Amino acid sequence: MELPIILAIITLIVCLILSIPIGVSIGACVAVAVVSGDLPVEFLMQKMFTSLDSFPLLAVPFFILAGEIMQKGSMAQALLNISRCLVGHITGGMAHVSILTCMFYGALSGSGPATVAAVGGIMIPAMKDDGYPEDFSTAVNTSAGCLGIMIPPSVPLIIYGTTANVSVGDLFIAGIVPGIFVGIFLMMMSWYLAKKRKYGNVIEKASCRDTFNALHEAKYALLVPVIVLGGIYGGITTPTEAGAIAVVYAFLVEFFVLKTLTLKRIIEIFKSAAITNAAIFIVVATATAFGQLLMIYSVPDLLVEALSGFASNKYLLLFIILIFLLIMGTFMDALANILILTPLLQPLLVNAGVDMTHFGIIMIVACAMGFLTPPVGVNLFVGCGISGMSIEKLSYAVLPFLFAMFVALLFLTYIPTLSLILL
Repeated sequence: MELPIILAIITLIVCLILSIPIGVSIGACVAVAVVSGDLPVEFLMQKMFTSLDSFPLLAVPFFILAGEIMQKGSMAQALLNISRCLVGHITGGMAHVSILTCMFYGALSGSGPATVAAVGGIMIPAMKDDGYPEDFSTAVNTSAGCLGIMIPPSVPLIIYGTTANVSVGDLFIAGIVPGIFVGIFLMMMSWYLAKKRKYGNVIEKASCRDTFNALHEAKYALLVPVIVLGGIYGGITTPTEAGAIAVVYAFLVEFFVLKTLTLKRIIEIFKSAAITNAAIFIVVATATAFGQLLMIYSVPDLLVEALSGFASNKYLLLFIILIFLLIMGTFMDALANILILTPLLQPLLVNAGVDMTHFGIIMIVACAMGFLTPPVGVNLFVGCGISGMSIEKLSYAVLPFLFAMFVALLFLTYIPTLSLILL
């Protein structure tokens, strides 16, 4: 490996240790490589600019803005009410309500941390009031928030699709069953822990009338995934157009029908969405430049050569890559992992006969687990901010849910039909 790449990797590691934002860290490591490798200074700026010149990438700000509108409005509460009616009476009922609400909300926001903030902000205090320990309540909501990037529309799925040149529409459809599948595994773990440790109070089963009323109340929220996925799957809209439609729909419903938005709240929505988008696109721009740098110095060839001994066995290769993704997820942001690692692994996976749509789901679930592992576990920090727990205590509390997600990930890796059945 050549000196500029070695210096770039050292710079990245040092920046991450110092807790410098991931976008700035990657930009710094590219700058070091450009200077030490005697590359044109314009390299970084050109690659950062051209990386954002992508029509599919326009879907990201639309879905983020739509999620912000619904989070600041009343749709999240409506989804919580219907979840309570459907699963609240099962052992560990409030945990199941949290997970099911996160599954619903994931179909609105496309973001893991946003899902934790929206659902966890309501459910963590409610679970504590209902007799659930603080660590369990926070761990459930923090883990379930990962479903926000698995169930479409999903920002990381859009990024992966543009990076791997895979249809974002196909990825959205492929993510439906795996997202539900992982959610079921989290529910099973919640049920086991609640039954074993006798957590929570018994909630009376909702009547058919209450369930119908909750469904009626949540009708506008439940229509969002129908409009988005129906438009994409029916060939009526592209994911980017579907995102724009979601923004218009969410605004019209929350402002004119439900009347939950004020001018002050609208300003907050646009401000929050702008900050989130800026953070995402800095990572996209710098990580794309870093990926191009790795190509220049033939790092993909080195990786292919290192793993060539396993290429003949697709299943062993997938397991090795899976472990590698989980390790990288502990100290690299999900978007950075997708942008940097996808171009490196794609030639190897294609030669091994792995479907890149299927691998996209594997990568997204593996990256989602990175939200729960320090030092970069974003969901952990959001959960700690809501509950006031220490990061060390919460990191220990999420371990059973990480195990459940890992088992689900193994099923998704070795049974492609789970991801591709709707295609």
